Amino acid sequence: MRHPILLSAALMGSFALSACDQSGDAQVERALQDVNVVDETNLNDVMLTVADPNEAVNYFLRASANDPGRIDLMRGLATSLVRARRPSEAVTAWQAVVDHEESLTNDKIDLADAMIRTNDWDSAEAVLDSIPPTHETFKRYRLEAMVADSNEEWDNADSFYETAVGLTTSPAGVLNNWGFSKLTRGDYAGAERLFTDALRNDADLFTAKNNLVLARGAQRNYDLPVIPMSQIERAQLLHTLALTAIKQNDLTIGRGLLREAIDTHPQHFEAAVRSLRALEDNVTN
Repeated sequence: MRHPILLSAALMGSFALSACDQSGDAQVERALQDVNVVDETNLNDVMLTVADPNEAVNYFLRASANDPGRIDLMRGLATSLVRARRPSEAVTAWQAVVDHEESLTNDKIDLADAMIRTNDWDSAEAVLDSIPPTHETFKRYRLEAMVADSNEEWDNADSFYETAVGLTTSPAGVLNNWGFSKLTRGDYAGAERLFTDALRNDADLFTAKNNLVLARGAQRNYDLPVIPMSQIERAQLLHTLALTAIKQNDLTIGRGLLREAIDTHPQHFEAAVRSLRALEDNVTN
């Protein structure tokens, strides 16, 4: 009489074990999938930061071909194309991201950035104009400032640059851009202040050092600013200052600065030597 009961119990136990095995397999599979996602995410991050840009482009091209329509891979490809200095292709890639149903407002900003890199200022402006004014990010305002500069809308440019500076903890680059904007307008004193502010935030930004020397030279101030600089940088800045002096017809000062640049450089300073030779030939002729 007990045999059917025991058999039933055994069968139930067997089914239970089978269910447990299946449940365990599913959990293991999910865990492996999670690990794969983490590994892939880490690899994507590496490709977007430290990998060779062209290798990153090839990686994201392959990944997108294997898994078409994944917007994270599409963004990775577009970003890598920008890093690889292939802006025309980057515009196409970012446009595909913007057209994706899962696209975000920041994708439009990246599209505008790529367009600016191709000198397509009108298209970049149209994209930025399509973004709600409530979407306030550092990159958006930095690009808005650059577009305003290209249109010579100086008041708007200043306003956008000022807003961008307030939205980042690393403002040296945008301060340098703002200073260069002032330099092109002929506001040399304003440019000098902004380049100095840029170097206060990043003392290693050589572009700002060179621009600072240009701004001072344009005011006929031919003394190097008191800023940190290596011996090679000092020679390069003296060369820049010399060319600025020569351009303003201060030939004697320019000649002296060129000789100082040549003497300062720890190696042979070919560019300064050529400039001095050309100057002396012109004076002789």
